[in-house]
Amino acid sequence: MGLLKNLLKGSGDRKEIKEKLKQAQQDRKVEKMVLEREKSANQRELERYIEERREAQIKEQLDKIHKRQNQENWKSKNMILGGKTTILNNDRPILKEKNIFHGNKNMFTKEHSIMNHTDMGFFK
Repeated sequence: MGLLKNLLKGSGDRKEIKEKLKQAQQDRKVEKMVLEREKSANQRELERYIEERREAQIKEQLDKIHKRQNQENWKSKNMILGGKTTILNNDRPILKEKNIFHGNKNMFTKEHSIMNHTDMGFFK
């Protein structure tokens, strides 16, 4: 019973925390709206341009990081393409087997019909 009481008590704490977070978010939203209304239109527009420029710089930095990581992954010894293993040179036996379909006639041509299969003894 002690475990059940602790679980129920813990779930109540989570609900309280969620309610406090919602209230804090609402308070922050109201505060932001009040601050925005106090600013002039020109000041809001200037801040919007500054924020756009900041976001563009962040995006450029992230693009550089992603590009560098991508290059490192391609050069990595652990990657399939970065190491010795490729589609042409690997240790998978299925790719080393002979092509069993090479040289066989197309089974969907007119030559392969049900009549030919009856002659072979498939349909008796």
